[in-house]
Amino acid sequence: MGNAVHDKDSQLSYLKNRLNMFLEVLDSMDPESTDVDDIDRLIQMLDDLEMKQNQFKKDWDK
Repeated sequence: MGNAVHDKDSQLSYLKNRLNMFLEVLDSMDPESTDVDDIDRLIQMLDDLEMKQNQFKKDWDK
């Protein structure tokens, strides 16, 4: 795992990078060969991203 991200700029950069990673995975998928497990992994990626966003938001509200 990477280092902890504490400052707002680094947190925003982290979220952008993760979102770009998600979009790259999505773009690389072939609709004809995508199965339920692939969709589950995409959903998990979004859930993880949302969890981090909520965690960072709490930091920003302090």
